Amino acid sequence: MQNSNIQINPSIFRAYDIRGTAEPTEKQNIPDLTEESIYLIGKGVGTYLTRKYQVKNMMVGRDNRLHSEKLQNAFINGVLTTGLNVQNVGLATSPMIYFASCFYDIDSAVNITASHNPKYDNGLKIVLKNASSIVDQELQEILKLIQKQDFYQAPQKGTLSNFTNLPTDYQNKIVNLTHLQKKLKVVIDAGNGVTGAFAPQIFKELGCEVIELYCDLDGNFPNHEANPENPQNMIDLGNKVLQEKADIGIAFDGDGDRVGIVDQNGKFYSAEYIILLLALDLLKDHPNEKIIHDVKTRQFLIDEIKKHNGIPVMSRVGHSFIKERLIKENATLAGEKSGHIFFGERYFNYFGFDDGIFAAAKIVEILSKQNHPISENFKNLPNNPNIPELKIPCPDQYKSQIINEISQYFQSKYNCITLDGVRIQFEDGAWMLVRQSNTSPYLTIHAEALTQDRLDQIKELVFSQLQKFPQIALSN
Repeated sequence: MQNSNIQINPSIFRAYDIRGTAEPTEKQNIPDLTEESIYLIGKGVGTYLTRKYQVKNMMVGRDNRLHSEKLQNAFINGVLTTGLNVQNVGLATSPMIYFASCFYDIDSAVNITASHNPKYDNGLKIVLKNASSIVDQELQEILKLIQKQDFYQAPQKGTLSNFTNLPTDYQNKIVNLTHLQKKLKVVIDAGNGVTGAFAPQIFKELGCEVIELYCDLDGNFPNHEANPENPQNMIDLGNKVLQEKADIGIAFDGDGDRVGIVDQNGKFYSAEYIILLLALDLLKDHPNEKIIHDVKTRQFLIDEIKKHNGIPVMSRVGHSFIKERLIKENATLAGEKSGHIFFGERYFNYFGFDDGIFAAAKIVEILSKQNHPISENFKNLPNNPNIPELKIPCPDQYKSQIINEISQYFQSKYNCITLDGVRIQFEDGAWMLVRQSNTSPYLTIHAEALTQDRLDQIKELVFSQLQKFPQIALSN
C-alpha cells in the first residue's frame, strides 16, 4: 500500500482514543481516517506495542458503522507488517474487546469504533492485556512514530485468523454473574448500534421479557444518535416503555460502553442515578467503600454516598482515567455522568472496565429484588436547577489554552477543583464546571445551584469570561 505522502491529522490522537472523520462532511472534505491513513496507524500501533511491551498478538473488533469493516481490514493489514498475529473477532462492543483482553491469552486488543459520535466519525480504542488502556502520552508516541515513518518491519508478517467464540463467552460471563429474583419486562434501545447484536439475547438469557427498539444494525443511525446521555435520544424509549407497560427501559451508546435508563413511567434519569442505585446496593453490605465519580457529578450523588456510609472520590472524565483511579483507590465501583459504569473484582467478580451491558444487568438484578418500581429509589432526592451539559464549539487547537486561562482567573477568586478543567465551588453550594471535551471540538459546561436565579447568575459570571475569547462563539 503506497502511503509515503499520507498526512495524519494530529488532532485525532485524543486523550484516550483515536477518533476523527471517516467520510467527507460539510466542514471537512478529506476524512481523517481513510484506508491509507488507518493502515499507517496500524503500523504505528503495532510498532509501538512491539517495542514498548513486546506484544506478540492482538484481537481486533469493530462496530457497525458503514466504514468500520474496511477500516478494520486496513488497520489489520498495517499491524500484520509489524509481525503481530491478529485474530479478527468481527462485530463487537468495546467492552467485549476489553473482556477479551482479560479472558483470553492475548497481549492486546483494539476496537474500531467512534462510540457515540456521529455516523461520519470512526476511531480506535486500544488496550493491552487486562484492559490496560493505551491513552494520552502513549497515543502521542504512536503519532510520532507515524510522522517519522519509524515503523518496525518484521522479518515475517504476522498471521491473520478469525475468532468466533467471543460473543458466547462474554454472554456466559454476564449471565453467570447476574441473578434475577423475578421476571422483568425490559425495553432495550440499541440506537441501531452494535449492542443490538448482543444485548437482547443476553437479557433473554437472564430471564427477562425483552422488547427490542432500534436493535437492528444500521450504520446510518436513522432514528436517533446512539448516545443515552442526551435526553432527546431517550424519548422513543420512554414512549415504548409506557406503551408496553414495561418495568424499565435501557439504552446503549454506539459501542456499548455506556448505558442510560428510563423508569416505568418513561422518565429519563441521568447516569448519576444509575451510579447511586448501584452504590447504595453495594454499601448495604459493604460500608466504607470508595465510589469513584467524575467532576461532572451533581451534588446529590456525593451527599447520598456519604449519607449511606460510602466514600465519594472525584476523578477526571474519561474511561481510562476512571479505571486508573479505581485501581489506585482499591475501589470496586465507579461511574461517569456520561453513562460509563465500572465494576471491579472484589465484590462484582468483574475486570474493572466500563461495560454498559453488564451495568444494565446489575440494575435489572437490583430491580428484581425490590417490591416497588424503580422510580421509588429516586423520589426523595433533591432536584436542584442544573445545566446537565452545554456544548460550546471551540476548535481543538484552542481548547487547552482557553481552559488554562479560565482556570487561572477563577482560582484567584474562588475555591476550585482543577482535576479536569475547572470546577468552581461557590460558598452557597452552587458550582460550575468548564472543561474541554476529549472527543469533540467543544468546551463543555455543567452547573448546579439551589435556585434558578442563582444558576443564571453563575452562568452569567462564567460566560462573561468566556466572551473574552474570540475563538469561541457563545449563544444563549
